[in-house]
Amino acid sequence: MPVAAELLSVQQLKKYYPITGGVFGRQVGQIKAVDGVTFAVNQGETLGLVGESGCGKSTIGRTILRLIEPTEGDILFEGRSITKLGKADMRLIRRNMQIVFQDPFASLNPRKNVEKILEEPLIVHGIGSAKERKKRIEEMLEVVGMSSYHASRYPHQFSGGQRQRIGIARALMLHPKLIIADEPVSALDVSIQSQVLNLMQDLQRDFGLTYIFIAHDLSVVRHVSDRVGVMYLGRLVELTDKDRLYEKPLHPYTQALLSAVPNADPDLKRERIILQGDVPNPADPPTGCTFHTRCPQAKEVCRRVPPEFRDTGEGHHVACHLYTS
Repeated sequence: MPVAAELLSVQQLKKYYPITGGVFGRQVGQIKAVDGVTFAVNQGETLGLVGESGCGKSTIGRTILRLIEPTEGDILFEGRSITKLGKADMRLIRRNMQIVFQDPFASLNPRKNVEKILEEPLIVHGIGSAKERKKRIEEMLEVVGMSSYHASRYPHQFSGGQRQRIGIARALMLHPKLIIADEPVSALDVSIQSQVLNLMQDLQRDFGLTYIFIAHDLSVVRHVSDRVGVMYLGRLVELTDKDRLYEKPLHPYTQALLSAVPNADPDLKRERIILQGDVPNPADPPTGCTFHTRCPQAKEVCRRVPPEFRDTGEGHHVACHLYTS
C-alpha cells in the first residue's frame, strides 16, 4: 500500500500572549498557549488532538490557519511555508484550509439566511456566477443531509445538529484539502453527535479530506482518528496511532486520561489514576517537565530538564524521562 503524501507539517510552533501591567502597560510576562509543538499530517488521514481545557488545542488549529499569528515556528502546507505569506497569498491557501467551529450557532451570522452564509466564501474567492453559486449551494446542502429549500431559512430556525451541518457545508464550499474541526460535536446531544461524526467520515471518504480533529472526549477521538496527539500545558506529550495509544499509553498523563474513560464492559476493571493538584498557570509553568508537579512517577531529573519529544519505536512519540535511554 503506497504511503500517503505529507499534507501539513508543523515545526516548533509557539504562540505566546503578552501579559501587561503597570501604569504604562508594559509587558510583565507571557502566557505560553502553545510551546514548541511539532507534528505532521498525511493526506487523507485524521489526526486527533486531545487534552484538558486550556492546553492549547484550539490555539494550534487557529494558528495553522493563521486566524492567530504564530509567535515562532513554521507551518508548511504541501511543502510550502505559509507563516510569512501576505494576505493575498494566504487567501489563496485558505481555499484548501477550512475550519468547523465548536459552537454551531455563534459561528453562523444570524442576520443572513443559509444561502447567503454558504455563498459568502464563493464570493470572497470570486468563484462562479450567481447561477453557478446557487447550484453549488443546493448540491452541498444535499451532501450534508439537508434539502435545497433550507437555503432560504435563518440559523435560529434550525436545531444544533442542523446548524453544525450548515457549518460543515460552508467549510466544504471551496472543496478544501484540510479541515480543522474544533470540537465540532461537543455542543451537541449525544444522539446527534454520532450523526455528525458519521457524516464527517462519509465526507472524508467521498472528498478525500484530511482532518485535524480537536476534542476533549477521548471516546469520540478514538472513533474518528487515525493518529492521536495528547497535549498538556501547550506541549505535545504523546503522539501515535489510536490503537497503540489506547492499548498501551506511555506518558503518565495519557494513562491518567484514559483511566477516566468509562468502559462498556462491566467485567473489565480498570484502575483509576487520580492526578493530584491543579493544572499549573501557563503564565508561570513549572521548570523541567511541566507535568512533574502532578506526575505520580516524577523523578529528580523531571524537575530540572524538559524531556525531549522522541520516537520510542514504530512512530510512537513521547516526551517523558521514563523512556530516555
